[in-house]
Amino acid sequence: MPDAGAPLPRTPDLGGHLERIQAHLSEPLSDHQHDQLLSYARLLREWNEKLNLTAILDDEGIAVRHFQDSLTLVPAIRTYQQRHPDKLLLADVGTGAGFPGLVLKIACPEIDVVLIDALNKRLKFLEAVIAELGLLGIHTVHARAEDAGRMKNLREQFDLVVARAVAALPVLAEYCLPLVKKKGQFIAMKAQAEDEITSAQKALAILGGSTPIIQTFLLPGTDMQRTLIAVDKVRPTPPAYPRKAGKVEQNPLQ
Repeated sequence: MPDAGAPLPRTPDLGGHLERIQAHLSEPLSDHQHDQLLSYARLLREWNEKLNLTAILDDEGIAVRHFQDSLTLVPAIRTYQQRHPDKLLLADVGTGAGFPGLVLKIACPEIDVVLIDALNKRLKFLEAVIAELGLLGIHTVHARAEDAGRMKNLREQFDLVVARAVAALPVLAEYCLPLVKKKGQFIAMKAQAEDEITSAQKALAILGGSTPIIQTFLLPGTDMQRTLIAVDKVRPTPPAYPRKAGKVEQNPLQ
């Protein structure tokens, strides 16, 4: 595995867009983090020729829609760390091409990250990125979210569980809250989510979650609306949840 501080291979600069988003980030990227993200972008494009990882591959799209959007979770991580100074363990459910989990690991190298996805081909890509970037304290799990929530080594083990545009909130809550430990937090990343928040209230209560805290904003430098939905885990999730694959989507808790 390469040394974490070693120079990375030369890679396209995303047309300067990565430099331009720096002013909008809660924490500036170091030169090494900057290079890691550029290498990530290069690998994303190379692997996308074989796999359908993402439809967004232009310079601005990768820098803004993938990287900057993922980095809007950094303040939530810092807030959690202030309250809980121990090592933070984060899970990204339905990680896809690694957004936001892999980007957050680059931005916050001190946290441990688990990337969960049902498609093994995506995880092979993520493992290739992890190896080339020399990242430690991050690994992948090949599992459906419903199955992950029933695994003893994963259930109620995580400080933070995040998900980005995976499913409607009532469904997403049943995927994610079983993984969150008591006093931990589930954060859903959405665009517009007013109707989903209303319909998810019963699910959140059943699954051990608190009343959600909603943060709505424009992604800085753009006109794109973003919503972060943070739910504290106040009670253990009942053993009946998550339900078996298919039932969660077919009959959401409402």
